[in-house]
Amino acid sequence: MPPASAFVFSVNFFGGVNISNTTYQINEDIRDKEVRLIGEDGAQLGIMSASEALKIAAEHDLDLVKIAPQSTPPVCKIMDYGKYRFEQAKREKEARKNQHVVEVKEIRMSPSIGINDFNTKLKNGQKFLLDGDRLKVTIRFRGREMAHTNIGEALLKKFAEECADIATVDKNPKLEGRFMAMFLSPKTK
Repeated sequence: MPPASAFVFSVNFFGGVNISNTTYQINEDIRDKEVRLIGEDGAQLGIMSASEALKIAAEHDLDLVKIAPQSTPPVCKIMDYGKYRFEQAKREKEARKNQHVVEVKEIRMSPSIGINDFNTKLKNGQKFLLDGDRLKVTIRFRGREMAHTNIGEALLKKFAEECADIATVDKNPKLEGRFMAMFLSPKTK
């Protein structure tokens, strides 16, 4: 049996970590001598033994749930635990539906790229930024192109200038091995 208030972690297939609700002690699992009881309407019913609180919950055909185990004495509430879990799952589902996962999209170029190819890459990059994704613009240097990294840096700066109205530069152009990369993120609306 998991300990009270333990966080349950699960890793989803997209690399994120979900923190599910804390696990609560309910009804007979509560073994404390005294508890502070809160009624189903939120009213304080006072401090009493756990068995008395359980009897009151049973009279109302509801569950006794320990909601604050770390306090002294622990706080318990009378509620319909099944309904509470259902509503919580419904809220989480709604929150997941409304969230947008920010992805990092990448555009690769070479220092000898033509004007039309550059404009096509620029248009794609702007589309990614308008969709709310971060953008990594990379230039790959091959062979003797390594002697002219300044051309690649100028190309990345030109790309950043063209996207200045919709994006900000997170990370300036930096050479890492045979690649020079720059990160752009969309401006907040």
